Amino acid sequence: MASCTETPIEAPASIAGDDDAILGELVHLARAGGGRGLLQFESLVSAHQYRDLYPLFRAYVPKGAEVLDWGAGNGHFSYFLLRSGYSVCAFALHDEGFEAWRPKGPYRFVPGTPSDPVTLPLPDASFDAVASVGVLEHVRETGGEEAASLREIVRVLRPGGLFVCWHLPNRWSWIEAIADRLPGKHHHAYRFSVSQIDALLTAAGLERVLLRRYGFLPRNLWGRSFLRGLGQRRAVARAWDALDHVLGWGFSIACQNLAFVARKPRTDAP
Repeated sequence: MASCTETPIEAPASIAGDDDAILGELVHLARAGGGRGLLQFESLVSAHQYRDLYPLFRAYVPKGAEVLDWGAGNGHFSYFLLRSGYSVCAFALHDEGFEAWRPKGPYRFVPGTPSDPVTLPLPDASFDAVASVGVLEHVRETGGEEAASLREIVRVLRPGGLFVCWHLPNRWSWIEAIADRLPGKHHHAYRFSVSQIDALLTAAGLERVLLRRYGFLPRNLWGRSFLRGLGQRRAVARAWDALDHVLGWGFSIACQNLAFVARKPRTDAP
């Protein structure tokens, strides 16, 4: 297990924890290239798909908590966590090089084993919170299984610890329904309903404390070359956010994503 180290990129203390600043930094890093793989941040409009996640996470998980970024990928959520004052452990099957450009702060990377994608090489009750940002829906694609992964997450959570899941594809998403019918268009192989989520959480011994649907409008299309310049404008990003929230409220059943927060009970059930 790697030890905590401190390296590169230190943001000004005056904007630490400012969500718009963090998103802006990630957009800047994406545009600067360097092989960081930050495709979700190629425009400000697409970056704002995480704008509601940041305050939600802070509302449930206090600053200074020890957090597992489960399936950390390119490291964008670990970046937010470090900028926001959390102690971070990143777990992934492959190291995508986040160490080279991460902000300063308590951080360690723990690699998984591709032949055993479920097992977390971490002690029991290690974390105050575990974050899954666009990960849970992909575990079957790597040879895993959602229920087994959730049992491992419960194992490494402390009593009362929280599991925060963001970007879980909604079974009834209109975007997914269209993408599924277009040749070559990206879509998710596995999508979820609220009842499926509740069944998984109950089987794992987690208590759901929040669930929401969000993301009626597409975001990543704003990273395409013909829209990218317009998508960098803050006024455009805010206008898209406002329209997305209104349509998402009116047609929530057809939103792209589900998010939930679940808690590990503080004491073992009899």
